[in-house]
Amino acid sequence: MKSILTYILIFCILFACKKEDESSTFENTNAHIEYFGFTIVDTFWDDPTDSEAKTNYADEIHNFSNIADILIVNPNDNIVQRAQTFADMDLKAILHLNELFFELIDNNSPSESNYNLRTDYQERWNEFKTINQSIINNNYVGTFYIGEEPTWNGITFTELNAVAQLLQTEFPNIPTMIIEAYPSLNDLQVPETIDWIGFDRYFVENPNTNVQFQQDWNTLKSKLSNPNQKIMVILDSHYINWAHGDFGNIELTRMNIVAQNYYELAKSDEKVIGVLGYFWPNGFDIPESIGARGMPQNVKMEYERIGKEITGKNN
Repeated sequence: MKSILTYILIFCILFACKKEDESSTFENTNAHIEYFGFTIVDTFWDDPTDSEAKTNYADEIHNFSNIADILIVNPNDNIVQRAQTFADMDLKAILHLNELFFELIDNNSPSESNYNLRTDYQERWNEFKTINQSIINNNYVGTFYIGEEPTWNGITFTELNAVAQLLQTEFPNIPTMIIEAYPSLNDLQVPETIDWIGFDRYFVENPNTNVQFQQDWNTLKSKLSNPNQKIMVILDSHYINWAHGDFGNIELTRMNIVAQNYYELAKSDEKVIGVLGYFWPNGFDIPESIGARGMPQNVKMEYERIGKEITGKNN
């Protein structure tokens, strides 16, 4: 017969193991999410709501982010120092390459901005690649972002596939990414050479329970064209009174709840590779917009909490 003390000891050990298992399960719910960051971080946008001349906000997000965007406009753009600034803050660069490969032709598309693949896109890429080879070859780039809502903006599957194949052939270890506008998801065709895909739909407080958002989410997943493709969740991190308030019925101070809900969406699906907030500075898209930078403190604290939990930047 075991003594009472022995039973108590066994119970304590089993209880401790159970708590450890539960803790491990909780900690690993976001293990598949590798990236957290924001857009419009280094894209020549100066926040109009402050008196400071500033277009690079990496210093404001790096403590809780590990990825952010850099805009490329011309093939002779030298972004070595810009990418180095990111790397010094442990940020991977999302390279916006839309303007490098595509040009605006006419207004014959759903968005009324129709882009075609440039006839000299390979020459433009070679020039840019040569100038910036040091950062492209040395693990500074998190992803090549190659189409700005491609289907919505009139970019065809053939055009998108040509660029994706070029980049994958030359840099197979750097993921390619596209983000589609939700109205065009049904028509979206995803090349097998695209690694990360996502879509944007804003003014929704809870994407997990919103019927329209869930339909879009399932449509996006149905568009995956190879088993290794991952999903980038686009977090609604901006606020427009008439859109979020009047249309979405979301109060500004509840944007922290919106962030929590998007994070829950990301944690619920192991296909998700990251969470990317649209957008950081104020005044983008329309003068009255509030970016993540201008959110109430409780909202910004939630961004920081989520970001640190994903990136492990707990300093």
